[in-house]
Amino acid sequence: MKVNSKITINTQKIKQLTRAQVTALEQTAEALHTEVVQAQVMPRDTGNLQNESSFVDYTESSKGKVSLISSTPYARRLYYHPEYDFQTMENPNAKAHWFDDWIDGNQKEFCKNAFKEFYRRAGGL
Repeated sequence: MKVNSKITINTQKIKQLTRAQVTALEQTAEALHTEVVQAQVMPRDTGNLQNESSFVDYTESSKGKVSLISSTPYARRLYYHPEYDFQTMENPNAKAHWFDDWIDGNQKEFCKNAFKEFYRRAGGL
């Protein structure tokens, strides 16, 4: 018995899917940032930490890495000190460790599901 097979590699589709990975990663990071702001979990006084000083850094997105940056000098102190008494007038759910719900809490599937949907759309799948 003799078997022949022919494989054709669709390089255009591979390039499209590779670009879709980067696009989906960037969109997922933006969606997470929006989700955190809408959940009102970041401590807020003037709104600087949440609005002007928190952003997504895309500089390494082509390498598969994006970062949510809070560039204020006090962001780290607020994030790692749950003993602080956070005012809840502006953000009723304000707390330390505000990303915990998306890391290991009830929202931990958010990024995975968002990436799948953004990748599907960007990849034309």
